Amino acid sequence: MLKIRKLGKTLNNHQKIELLAPAGSYESFEAAIGAGADAVYVGGASFGARAYAQNFGQEELIRAIRTAHIHGKKLYLTVNTLLKNRELKEQLYDYLAPYYEAGLDAVIVQDLGVFRFIKRNFPGLHLHASTQMTVTGPMGMKFLEEQGASRVVAARELSLAELRAMHKASPIEIEAFIHGALCYSYSGQCLMSSLLGGRSGNRGRCAQPCRLSYGTSQDGKRFQGNGELCPLSLKDICTIDLLPEILEAGVMSLKIEGRMKQPRYTAGVTGIYRKYLDLFLKKGQDGYQVEEKDRKFLLEIFNRGGSCSGYFLQHNGPSMMAFSNEKKTGEISPEIIKRKEKINGNLILFPGSPAILEVKCGDICVTASAGEVQSALNQPMEEKRIRQQMEKLGNTEFQWNHLEIQMDGNIFIPVKVLNEVRRDALLQLENALTVPSQRKLSKLQDTVRVSSGTRGNTAVSRKNHAGPRVFVSCETIEQAEVLSANREISGIYLPYDAMEKCMEKGMAEQLELYLALPHMVRGTAPEGYFAKAAEWVKRGMAGFLVRNLESYALVKELGYAEKCVLDSSLYTWNDEAAAFWRKEGISRNTIPLELNEKELLHRENCESEMLIYGYLPLMISSQCVKKNLYCCDGQEGRVFLKDRYDKVFPAVCCCYPWKIKNTGNPEYCYNMIYNSIPFGLLREKDRVAALGVQSVRLAFTIEKPWEAAEILKEFLDVYLHGREPSEREFTKGHFKRGAE
Repeated sequence: MLKIRKLGKTLNNHQKIELLAPAGSYESFEAAIGAGADAVYVGGASFGARAYAQNFGQEELIRAIRTAHIHGKKLYLTVNTLLKNRELKEQLYDYLAPYYEAGLDAVIVQDLGVFRFIKRNFPGLHLHASTQMTVTGPMGMKFLEEQGASRVVAARELSLAELRAMHKASPIEIEAFIHGALCYSYSGQCLMSSLLGGRSGNRGRCAQPCRLSYGTSQDGKRFQGNGELCPLSLKDICTIDLLPEILEAGVMSLKIEGRMKQPRYTAGVTGIYRKYLDLFLKKGQDGYQVEEKDRKFLLEIFNRGGSCSGYFLQHNGPSMMAFSNEKKTGEISPEIIKRKEKINGNLILFPGSPAILEVKCGDICVTASAGEVQSALNQPMEEKRIRQQMEKLGNTEFQWNHLEIQMDGNIFIPVKVLNEVRRDALLQLENALTVPSQRKLSKLQDTVRVSSGTRGNTAVSRKNHAGPRVFVSCETIEQAEVLSANREISGIYLPYDAMEKCMEKGMAEQLELYLALPHMVRGTAPEGYFAKAAEWVKRGMAGFLVRNLESYALVKELGYAEKCVLDSSLYTWNDEAAAFWRKEGISRNTIPLELNEKELLHRENCESEMLIYGYLPLMISSQCVKKNLYCCDGQEGRVFLKDRYDKVFPAVCCCYPWKIKNTGNPEYCYNMIYNSIPFGLLREKDRVAALGVQSVRLAFTIEKPWEAAEILKEFLDVYLHGREPSEREFTKGHFKRGAE
């Protein structure tokens, strides 16, 4: 059994703590409510990150909203995929409108364009920042608070200490996953399924290539384990022993994963967590003790190679890995309970008057009347017969706690009148419980207007006839030294150590130099990092390459928002998202990697940079293949993964993400898993020019310095001098096919 430390403070606002359950179908929704969920999150017919779940049709979803409110519960809708321009402009408003009117409590959103659109058109709707936004710290959380988010779904990788820091920094709610599947990659930062198979996780269609087997090798040694080992497959998370500490860290919504799971799974898992949340709220930490039979129940209902407590207490490690794709379930079948609200009633039946039924549910009281009660000519109706008829509540959300019948002893009333007065009273009661949450819809506000000439068209293409501005990015000092010597590039994105060298040489006078911040930012920056960056800005450094919300918020607080270049990982799939960042005043964005050429022609590109070369990142992971399979020596290196088609993917260890000497303990290291062959648009110069982009970029990562220099020259020969391209092997990524 896990030992739980003594909590440092007493929790306040117990009544606000929420148990949030998943539902991939209406039956699962009912199972969640019946098992004690305070709120349920579901997906509709579109725009949800579980496209292969059964999901809800419009009628079902409106019914679920009403049912949740009858029981005093909440319902959240996932709109947590990235949207293309046409989807956002032509479909999103009509899709959300009926749910907004019905009283939907909140939407869970990934796309900042969607966020902006919903905030403008559905002002009464709470906005929850999805875990797909990869919120990893207090600065990102504060930024989203400023934008109008009421809740942040924290990245699954965060520790208790990091959650505490976020809770201290911002008053908005924190939601965290406490049970269910773990993604190997940071959510929202995985392109593996998309680039390898065309099924994008950012579109809810992940094919889970992380669950497959791969051979592995290190330092050129022979590949081992192919066909057996699943080095990217994590165990499921189970935190039943950690609930007190998770709550103490400031989490108010305890989220169970599993919209693809069956109703009995939802009922069983929700029921166990309801039991222990209630135990904690009643008895506190001192009285909190988990029974072994309940741990066993959670393990048997579903597991992958056992379970783990997730990232709350550890950064990574082999104990979290399943190393297999075997799913195990025991011989258990949890009961599904349909929740019923208890009501009290008073039925009044006297000759010459209508049948009157008063019904109370909590503080709500309604009265219905129907027909006319008659004096009996022959046999009077007995109270037993009347009660029997009135107690037929069928598939409603109610059950009688007590029904009093006041009646004359010599009456007759048609059964259909009793049915009518009962139905009318229950309908009134249902409306009284649900109408207060309903809203009136405002008129659709104008979508983003794009000025003439900003899209990919001939006017913009002619402007670029002499060739675009070319930027490069690199990961090592050696690459930087070779690339910065080329005077045909406009600028270069550099990690801290390489920037230090280039600034010492006065390169800022010859090139636009941008400090490339880590792909994943957690915790605080090393001492002196941003002080040195501010000094470099004064000496001519052009700005920063930011790759996540946390780093953007850090740079913005320093007053450098206008010097930020967004990398492709800060998604701008649609013009609304581009407008969001334009309002922030950034320098430019980077075109997303999953849009195809046709879709890019319908996107605003005049403020964008486009990647035309690079090994594309398939995953950014807090886990480390090297540590989990071999050993951790704290040295940045590579491990290679080989799939069933003999394609080899390098997993690069980023032990010191800030690339500064005083980083210290690599507490927040990460792995970058790159594609097997580089992406390249060497032969697509004219088609890239037709998109009207501001600049293009070559991203160098695992290439040797001389290789990087050679590749750069080939692209410059084509893009700037119109020479014939070479015969290198490239993948075109999504430039042709796009993502589903």
